[in-house]
Amino acid sequence: MAKTLVTFYSRTGNTKKVAEAIYDTLDGDKTLKPIEEIQSIETTTLVFIGFPVQSHSVPYKVEEFLKKVPPNKKLALFCTHGSLTGGRLSREAIEHATTLAAKARILGTFSCRGKVSLEALTALSKSPEHTVWTEMAASASTHPDESDLEDARSFARVVKTLSAHSQY
Repeated sequence: MAKTLVTFYSRTGNTKKVAEAIYDTLDGDKTLKPIEEIQSIETTTLVFIGFPVQSHSVPYKVEEFLKKVPPNKKLALFCTHGSLTGGRLSREAIEHATTLAAKARILGTFSCRGKVSLEALTALSKSPEHTVWTEMAASASTHPDESDLEDARSFARVVKTLSAHSQY
């Protein structure tokens, strides 16, 4: 029986909300847990791993987790971020995550906007080099919204189908 794990690292709740939408879409033997609670993924068939983009990259806890993914493990990566969807910063974070799990089989990636904490916006707004990003991030205050969550659900369905039909 195929086992699916949806795991995530979330500081503001954005990534957790997306993880829950993915989890609710899946059927069968499934588990939803924060990344800090995961001991092993050896017996899991498919793993969805979510993280917030932080400092234009992958948070350290997620980096360490991805480096330990066994060869040929089926993965799907998702992230939340304050920048515009499809922007360079979120793409680079997903690309970095895929290189960290280079021995795994990446079945798909997904990203969507997420509200940035007021503390982060305040701190970054004090740096001239972050002015444009801070203004852009402020516009993510209503995300992830229902449209983002529906996109996450669609992503989960596609990945689950790919997983069921792959040879690994």
